[in-house]
Amino acid sequence: MVEKQLKRRGIHDPRVLEAMGQIPREEFVPTDSRLLAYTDEPVPIGSGQTISQPYMTALMAEALELSGTETVLEVGAGCGYAAAVLGRLAARVMAVEIVAALARTAEANLKRTGNGANVEVRLADGSMGLGEWAPYEAISVAAAAPEIPVSLLGQLRDPGRLVIPVGPRWDQELRVVTKRDGRIDYRVATYCRFVPLVGGEGWS
Repeated sequence: MVEKQLKRRGIHDPRVLEAMGQIPREEFVPTDSRLLAYTDEPVPIGSGQTISQPYMTALMAEALELSGTETVLEVGAGCGYAAAVLGRLAARVMAVEIVAALARTAEANLKRTGNGANVEVRLADGSMGLGEWAPYEAISVAAAAPEIPVSLLGQLRDPGRLVIPVGPRWDQELRVVTKRDGRIDYRVATYCRFVPLVGGEGWS
């Protein structure tokens, strides 16, 4: 996975490659899907949600440019895999999930695999962020929003980085948003297709 799906497609950050090489992805997918854990495609995890393909997880993590000192907000915890990766790259991760069953699964997976020490899972509307630990040096959103939620921009530290898929339900662009000196800019990292971000500042 690391050699063929990540390095060959331009993922260079050694910390991201190391994290994804060490975390057992098969431990985060449903038992009947473990043969698909390392395929180059999203895998269903229940409740109509998926775990992103490995390349997308790596691309989003690399785009945050984490040094290891940051507090990161992850929106859309799902099965907990991306939170585990971010936990290897940052000081603290607050992972938010709106589906109760998935929040429980994510927490259990993180603890069972030994990746939960600096990751906290909360059941909440991630489109509204999580004000308790704001501002965040970095925010990663694993679901597609029609527009960048104002709440997330407000909870992003200056300077800070936000990675989020934005667009209609079926096709989006992955935006890497930067906040610096009060100015908001973004670039498009790639085009993508994510499940919708459901919530007050997402899809109804």
